[in-house]
Amino acid sequence: MKGQETEHTDAHFEIERKFLIAKPDRGMLEACPGASCSEIVQTYLKCGEGESRRVRKSTAGGNNVFTLTVKKHITNMRRIEDEREISQSEYERLLSEADPDRRSIIKTRYSIPFGGKLLEIDIYSFWDDRATLEIELEREDDPYSLPSWVNVTREVTEDPRYTNSALAALLARDGISGLN
Repeated sequence: MKGQETEHTDAHFEIERKFLIAKPDRGMLEACPGASCSEIVQTYLKCGEGESRRVRKSTAGGNNVFTLTVKKHITNMRRIEDEREISQSEYERLLSEADPDRRSIIKTRYSIPFGGKLLEIDIYSFWDDRATLEIELEREDDPYSLPSWVNVTREVTEDPRYTNSALAALLARDGISGLN
Protein backbone atom coordinates (compact mmCIF):
# COMPACT_ATOMS: atom_id res chain seq x y z
CA MET A 1 0.00 0.00 0.00
CA LYS A 2 1.48 3.34 -1.04
CA GLY A 3 0.47 5.06 2.19
CA GLN A 4 3.08 2.96 4.00
CA GLU A 5 5.95 4.39 1.95
CA THR A 6 8.53 6.48 3.71
CA GLU A 7 8.13 10.04 2.41
CA HIS A 8 11.45 11.35 3.74
CA THR A 9 14.32 11.47 1.25
CA ASP A 10 18.00 12.14 1.77
CA ALA A 11 19.18 13.71 -1.48
CA HIS A 12 22.84 14.65 -1.29
CA PHE A 13 26.02 14.66 -3.30
CA GLU A 14 27.77 11.32 -3.31
CA ILE A 15 31.51 11.69 -3.83
CA GLU A 16 33.47 8.47 -3.84
CA ARG A 17 36.54 6.80 -5.21
CA LYS A 18 36.41 3.20 -6.35
CA PHE A 19 39.20 0.65 -6.62
CA LEU A 20 39.49 -2.81 -8.12
CA ILE A 21 41.29 -4.93 -5.53
CA ALA A 22 42.47 -8.50 -5.12
CA LYS A 23 39.78 -10.50 -3.34
CA PRO A 24 40.56 -10.23 0.38
CA ASP A 25 40.18 -12.99 2.93
CA ARG A 26 36.68 -12.81 4.46
CA GLY A 27 37.91 -13.89 7.90
CA MET A 28 40.41 -11.04 7.93
CA LEU A 29 37.67 -8.55 6.92
CA GLU A 30 35.36 -9.80 9.67
CA ALA A 31 38.17 -9.40 12.22
CA CYS A 32 38.72 -5.71 11.40
CA PRO A 33 37.72 -3.42 14.31
CA GLY A 34 34.20 -2.03 13.81
CA ALA A 35 33.55 -4.14 10.69
CA SER A 36 30.01 -5.02 9.68
CA CYS A 37 28.80 -7.33 6.95
CA SER A 38 25.62 -7.43 4.88
CA GLU A 39 24.32 -9.52 2.00
CA ILE A 40 22.95 -7.33 -0.80
CA VAL A 41 20.69 -8.00 -3.76
CA GLN A 42 20.62 -4.91 -5.96
CA THR A 43 18.19 -4.65 -8.89
CA TYR A 44 18.27 -1.85 -11.44
CA LEU A 45 14.99 -0.36 -12.61
CA LYS A 46 14.03 1.21 -15.92
CA CYS A 47 14.95 4.91 -15.95
CA GLY A 48 15.80 7.92 -18.08
CA GLU A 49 19.13 8.88 -19.59
CA GLY A 50 21.75 10.20 -17.16
CA GLU A 51 20.25 8.61 -14.06
CA SER A 52 19.99 5.22 -12.44
CA ARG A 53 17.24 3.78 -10.25
CA ARG A 54 17.70 0.73 -8.11
CA VAL A 55 16.11 -1.19 -5.29
CA ARG A 56 18.20 -2.99 -2.75
CA LYS A 57 17.53 -5.70 -0.22
CA SER A 58 20.25 -5.66 2.41
CA THR A 59 20.37 -8.42 5.02
CA ALA A 60 22.47 -8.19 8.17
CA GLY A 61 21.99 -10.17 11.35
CA GLY A 62 18.81 -11.72 9.97
CA ASN A 63 17.18 -8.33 9.42
CA ASN A 64 16.20 -7.03 5.99
CA VAL A 65 16.31 -3.38 4.96
CA PHE A 66 14.82 -2.31 1.63
CA THR A 67 15.87 0.90 -0.12
CA LEU A 68 15.11 2.80 -3.30
CA THR A 69 17.95 4.89 -4.71
CA VAL A 70 17.97 7.35 -7.59
CA LYS A 71 21.35 8.67 -8.77
CA LYS A 72 21.92 11.47 -11.24
CA HIS A 73 25.34 11.47 -12.89
CA ILE A 74 27.41 14.66 -12.59
CA THR A 75 30.94 13.26 -13.02
CA ASN A 76 32.36 9.75 -12.60
CA MET A 77 33.27 10.71 -9.02
CA ARG A 78 30.25 12.88 -8.12
CA ARG A 79 26.53 12.11 -8.28
CA ILE A 80 23.33 13.41 -6.75
CA GLU A 81 21.94 10.57 -4.70
CA ASP A 82 18.40 10.35 -3.35
CA GLU A 83 17.92 7.30 -1.17
CA ARG A 84 15.07 6.25 1.07
CA GLU A 85 14.03 3.20 2.98
CA ILE A 86 10.92 1.48 1.61
CA SER A 87 8.65 -1.31 2.80
CA GLN A 88 9.03 -4.89 1.62
CA SER A 89 5.77 -4.61 -0.32
CA GLU A 90 7.00 -1.46 -2.11
CA TYR A 91 10.28 -3.25 -2.89
CA GLU A 92 8.40 -6.21 -4.35
CA ARG A 93 6.16 -3.89 -6.39
CA LEU A 94 9.17 -1.98 -7.78
CA LEU A 95 10.82 -5.24 -8.88
CA SER A 96 8.16 -5.32 -11.62
CA GLU A 97 9.97 -2.27 -13.09
CA ALA A 98 13.30 -4.13 -13.34
CA ASP A 99 15.44 -3.20 -16.33
CA PRO A 100 15.41 -6.29 -18.60
CA ASP A 101 18.88 -5.34 -19.89
CA ARG A 102 20.45 -5.76 -16.44
CA ARG A 103 20.68 -8.65 -14.00
CA SER A 104 20.52 -8.25 -10.26
CA ILE A 105 23.88 -7.81 -8.57
CA ILE A 106 24.43 -10.12 -5.60
CA LYS A 107 27.28 -9.16 -3.31
CA THR A 108 28.58 -9.29 0.23
CA ARG A 109 29.51 -5.87 1.59
CA TYR A 110 32.02 -5.36 4.36
CA SER A 111 31.86 -1.87 5.89
CA ILE A 112 35.07 -1.08 7.73
CA PRO A 113 35.99 2.18 9.47
CA PHE A 114 39.53 3.25 8.58
CA GLY A 115 41.37 6.55 8.85
CA GLY A 116 38.24 8.52 9.74
CA LYS A 117 36.40 7.23 6.65
CA LEU A 118 34.26 4.21 5.86
CA LEU A 119 35.60 1.60 3.45
CA GLU A 120 33.00 -0.48 1.61
CA ILE A 121 34.45 -3.69 0.22
CA ASP A 122 32.11 -5.55 -2.12
CA ILE A 123 32.70 -9.22 -2.85
CA TYR A 124 30.63 -10.25 -5.86
CA SER A 125 29.14 -13.65 -6.60
CA PHE A 126 30.56 -13.59 -10.15
CA TRP A 127 34.27 -12.93 -9.39
CA ASP A 128 36.58 -15.45 -7.74
CA ASP A 129 39.75 -13.35 -7.68
CA ARG A 130 38.74 -9.70 -7.23
CA ALA A 131 36.47 -7.30 -5.40
CA THR A 132 35.88 -3.56 -5.26
CA LEU A 133 36.55 -1.03 -2.57
CA GLU A 134 34.72 2.30 -2.36
CA ILE A 135 35.52 5.17 -0.05
CA GLU A 136 33.08 8.05 0.29
CA LEU A 137 34.63 11.50 0.57
CA GLU A 138 33.45 14.93 1.72
CA ARG A 139 35.10 16.66 -1.27
CA GLU A 140 36.69 15.43 -4.48
CA ASP A 141 40.15 16.43 -3.18
CA ASP A 142 39.55 15.02 0.31
CA PRO A 143 42.71 13.18 1.47
CA TYR A 144 42.36 9.50 2.35
CA SER A 145 44.46 6.42 2.94
CA LEU A 146 43.87 2.72 2.45
CA PRO A 147 45.03 -0.06 4.76
CA SER A 148 48.25 -1.86 3.87
CA TRP A 149 46.39 -5.19 3.63
CA VAL A 150 44.36 -3.95 0.64
CA ASN A 151 45.97 -5.10 -2.61
CA VAL A 152 44.86 -2.43 -5.12
CA THR A 153 44.91 -3.56 -8.75
CA ARG A 154 43.94 -0.09 -9.97
CA GLU A 155 41.60 2.81 -9.36
CA VAL A 156 38.41 2.51 -11.42
CA THR A 157 36.61 5.69 -10.31
CA GLU A 158 36.80 7.10 -13.84
CA ASP A 159 36.12 3.76 -15.57
CA PRO A 160 32.36 3.51 -16.22
CA ARG A 161 32.67 -0.26 -16.80
CA TYR A 162 32.98 -0.76 -13.04
CA THR A 163 29.76 0.92 -11.92
CA ASN A 164 27.34 -1.61 -10.49
CA SER A 165 24.86 -0.62 -13.17
CA ALA A 166 27.40 -1.43 -15.91
CA LEU A 167 28.30 -4.73 -14.23
CA ALA A 168 24.59 -5.61 -14.10
CA ALA A 169 24.33 -4.91 -17.85
CA LEU A 170 27.44 -6.97 -18.58
CA LEU A 171 26.02 -9.87 -16.58
CA ALA A 172 22.83 -9.74 -18.64
CA ARG A 173 24.68 -9.45 -21.94
CA ASP A 174 27.44 -12.05 -21.69
CA GLY A 175 28.77 -12.52 -18.19
CA ILE A 176 31.62 -10.71 -16.49
CA SER A 177 34.56 -12.88 -17.58
CA GLY A 178 35.91 -10.49 -20.24
CA LEU A 179 36.28 -7.53 -17.85
CA ASN A 180 39.76 -7.01 -16.44
